[in-house]
Amino acid sequence: MSNNYPFSYQMTTSNDASVWGIVSFLVALCAGIVLYFTFLNPKNAENYNGFTKKLYNFLSFKVMSLESILKICYLVFAIYITISSFSFISTSFIQFLLVLFIGNIMIRLIFEGCLLILMIHKELVEINKKVPNKEKKEKDEK
Repeated sequence: MSNNYPFSYQMTTSNDASVWGIVSFLVALCAGIVLYFTFLNPKNAENYNGFTKKLYNFLSFKVMSLESILKICYLVFAIYITISSFSFISTSFIQFLLVLFIGNIMIRLIFEGCLLILMIHKELVEINKKVPNKEKKEKDEK
């Protein structure tokens, strides 16, 4: 079969994809800047309620979802290590035990370290809320 078309569709789709990528980046950049200065403006925070309040808290990172994601990832990795360790039974029982126990201990330590950093962040935010603001204190003294 001969191609009767005056141009190649493969080249066109490649060019279209790169143009689409640039256009979508520029639209996302403009939308992000507009949303940051309008919707995420701290002055408007009191005006939101219901879904918009939850969306505002999520987009302004007042609600941290990383803790839940880390816990789910830990469970997935721990189950994966446990199940995959059984593939070593036929080759070496010692290797099976090492992967089963050391692997799970290592993955637990890694995720505990990540969660520890998040807990430190939460505690620092709480301490920061309880400590009087220096600027407010200076204004009150004047």
